[in-house]
Amino acid sequence: MNYSTKICLIGDFAVGKTSLIRRFTESRFSDTYLSTIGVRVSRRVVQIADTPPTALTMLIWDTAGSEPFTTIVRSYYRGARGAALVCDLTRSDTAAALERYAREFLQVNPGVPLVIMANKIDLRGERVVSDAEIACIAATLDAPLFFTSAKTGEGVEEAFAALGHSIIEKERVV
Repeated sequence: MNYSTKICLIGDFAVGKTSLIRRFTESRFSDTYLSTIGVRVSRRVVQIADTPPTALTMLIWDTAGSEPFTTIVRSYYRGARGAALVCDLTRSDTAAALERYAREFLQVNPGVPLVIMANKIDLRGERVVSDAEIACIAATLDAPLFFTSAKTGEGVEEAFAALGHSIIEKERVV
């Protein structure tokens, strides 16, 4: 079976959304920070190990961080079948914002799957968000938690694969 689906990466500015997408879609990383203006869409086809096996084309919408929840943001979210909420483990305010982002996203797309990507796990010496804090947020949102590093690639494939699998499962139930 073949599916195509829109997913959104959501989080504050400079949490690594663009870098995570680049790591996932192009297998590369750059230390250069370029702020996303508006939205950028990237694409990758993944094979979901299932019965029967499923090819899922992920259209990944990279949204600018810290935008107020406006009509424009709603239009970015509209039609998405899942979202990855991204925080930076070196900035506690970005983890605290995840619940707000989830609430806003789910207002537009009720009941769709979410995952949390706790990013920048490679910056161990700079980390300020504890495992317990981020696990509590994940539990509150009933979303799987993945510790990721766009720089090393740690956890990135797993997070996107889990989101893809959840989307396929949800589509089959509906």
